[in-house]
Amino acid sequence: MQTDSVTGSTDGLVVALDIGGTKIAGALVDTEGRIRVRARRPTPAREDGGTVMRAVEEVLTELSGSPLWDSAGAVGIGSAGPVDAHRGTVSPVNVPGWRDYPLVDRVRRATDERPVTLVGDGVAMTAAEHWLGAARGHDNALCLVVSTGVGGGLVLGGRLHPGPTGNAGHIGHIVVDLDGEPCACGGRGCVERVASGPHLARRALENGWRPGRDGDVSAAAVAASARAGDPVAVASFARAAQALAAGIAATATLVEIDIAVVGGGVARAGEVLFAPLRRSLADYATLSFVRDLTVVPAVTGTDAGLLGAAAAAGAGTATGRTGADGPGTAAGGRASGGPGAGTPSVWR
Repeated sequence: MQTDSVTGSTDGLVVALDIGGTKIAGALVDTEGRIRVRARRPTPAREDGGTVMRAVEEVLTELSGSPLWDSAGAVGIGSAGPVDAHRGTVSPVNVPGWRDYPLVDRVRRATDERPVTLVGDGVAMTAAEHWLGAARGHDNALCLVVSTGVGGGLVLGGRLHPGPTGNAGHIGHIVVDLDGEPCACGGRGCVERVASGPHLARRALENGWRPGRDGDVSAAAVAASARAGDPVAVASFARAAQALAAGIAATATLVEIDIAVVGGGVARAGEVLFAPLRRSLADYATLSFVRDLTVVPAVTGTDAGLLGAAAAAGAGTATGRTGADGPGTAAGGRASGGPGAGTPSVWR
């Protein structure tokens, strides 16, 4: 367990969990967005569901060893998806042992019946960026995670909008190529199939890009080649940027966002991605009410999942800086004891 050197009140602490295919991170987070205590385990993604849950429980057990544990009144979970916040279940594509897994109920039991709120990881990142990051102060925003997959979430009317199941804003499965390649979701030509890190790197290899002597074939290696001027690497990022721009423009046209915040491993490529993204967005976002849409990098970094999970559980509500909108967005609470049971009022 790692305890950050932060002083101040412990009032309003929440337990935050960030669950993905690589790691399970946990933290105690205060109302200012400060991470007071951390714990982490690798995700046993290829094991059975019980083994994965035991890793989650180990993280929670480590956090419970902190003297701050008793000050934490609620739990927020940001999980790889799909998630179903209404039922409190998760079915992460990259964790096959969890299919309709009752995560909210299991975590509630492991945390002494604390109320639990579940959102998808893209929504969690959005909550973090709206609370403390690049979307702060914006009433209508789309936030994207571009990494192994492509996820996202929405802020509408100044409030987080996870939707009835916690998946609203999942831009990765907007179709941008009608005759495109089949996607793992069952669709064809999705943003994720073009813009995610693995598919970006695969396309570069198929078109003649060759890695260096270290043999690294990741999107980060393609980005390094693009910065060095390799035309195939540059073209691969341009294609990914075009797909992202089409998805962002479609979302902006539908719900009138004014900012798109892009995070995740692929976004760390910097201007190799953002320069063609802005150029392509100018080609797609042409109507008067979306023409001023801006695209910026995320700033909450690797802690976005934890901070967003904390925000979902109400950590940011004391200052009115975050929240959720619409009936059903507190479904994690329903899954742990009836409609809205134990759920912070801002989520009702």
